[in-house]
Amino acid sequence: MFLKEYIPFYKRNLKVAIPVMLTQAGQITVNLADNIMVGHLGTAELAGVSFANSIFILGMVFGIGFTQGLTPHIGQSFGRGDHGKVGALLENSLALNFIIGVFLTLAMFGLGFFMNSMGQTADVVDQAKLYYNTLLFSLLPFIMFFGLRQFSEGIGITKYAMYITLIANGVNILLNWVLIYGHLGFSPMGVKGAATATLISRLLMVISFLLFFFKHSSYNKYLAYFSKKIINKHLLREVLRTSVPLSFQNLVEITAFSLSAIMVGWSGKVSLAAHQVAMSMSSFSFMLALGVGAASTIRVSHQYGFGDYKAMRKAGFAAVHLSVALMSVSGIAYVVFRNYIPIIYTEDPLVRELAARLLIISALFQIFDAMQLSGLAALRALADVKIPLILSIISYYFVCLPLGYICGVTLGLGAVGVWIGLLLGLVFAALLFLWRFNKISNKIISDSLK
Repeated sequence: MFLKEYIPFYKRNLKVAIPVMLTQAGQITVNLADNIMVGHLGTAELAGVSFANSIFILGMVFGIGFTQGLTPHIGQSFGRGDHGKVGALLENSLALNFIIGVFLTLAMFGLGFFMNSMGQTADVVDQAKLYYNTLLFSLLPFIMFFGLRQFSEGIGITKYAMYITLIANGVNILLNWVLIYGHLGFSPMGVKGAATATLISRLLMVISFLLFFFKHSSYNKYLAYFSKKIINKHLLREVLRTSVPLSFQNLVEITAFSLSAIMVGWSGKVSLAAHQVAMSMSSFSFMLALGVGAASTIRVSHQYGFGDYKAMRKAGFAAVHLSVALMSVSGIAYVVFRNYIPIIYTEDPLVRELAARLLIISALFQIFDAMQLSGLAALRALADVKIPLILSIISYYFVCLPLGYICGVTLGLGAVGVWIGLLLGLVFAALLFLWRFNKISNKIISDSLK
């Protein structure tokens, strides 16, 4: 009886989620290609890219969180049929995303000067700087693309972002081959070539999506609601109330992951390279959970806008069920093939051995990561962002990082110990977010019956 009630919600969630999964698959495939191609340059190169990404991702996820603050407002307004507000929200978000993109690029440029002070070996830092200094220029176009994508998801359209991402990422992989190794008459650029390929593909993505917005009727009808004022103070405050907490919530989580990568690097470049292998594989399968999480935000916000609160609650929990099922399957695959997956990335036997051990932890790690993501996505759909921010701080700063340091550094377990800390922090976050969504959704239903 329980499953029978949820089957329609699984189907609706998957209909929205599958294009997002494919979009994420395209993006993660590029990351995998980067890691595999760079990994064959050498261990220092692979570790350098891992180190650079652990810093760059701080600005990237802060920007993503900022753009995600738009989605619940778009979804709820779209659910109510208020297309004028949807158009005005789009206009304001474009201006805000551009401003935050410029600010983050400058901030991340400044952060790059501290690479030498983070306890990494000199050869790793040299490679990281070559990659990082080029990759920085891709941050603004990436945030602008993601903002357009969040708007598109808010009105329930997910396929066009998928088309653009898959094509652009095919270009990225081809450019990796050309620029990293030096083909078709180009000189080999090494890790800088990988960053240049990413920059070109991200410029292509945002330009392509803008063309869709001006040419396609599903989007350009909202351009009619643009005003000369551009910034509406009322809408600005409304969006910032969700965007700012979401930015910091994302930053809290990714800071824990980045600091964990730095702690892993204290054990040497072999540990950091193995960490990159295991983390890139986790990211590849995590695309499934990201798709389901995006569907949760869309479906929950639409049902909330329609006023169907029981369906809203079921849509949220259906996303949790789906993400856990999907990540359990991939977790089993990681355990079974743990000794074979690292061979794709590197010829270093020490890196392969350690990466295989990390993949066992990853099998559990990603299940709870999927649970916390789905719970948080459902809360975001309801514009409930302040309390989840506090819960994130508790989970990652008071559970994940201290336990990772104790297990990895104090007890001498190295990368394995740091990953145990990550796992326990995600378990804590998953339980707290699901408790919060259960409480909030029950209260909304109860209040509507009064």
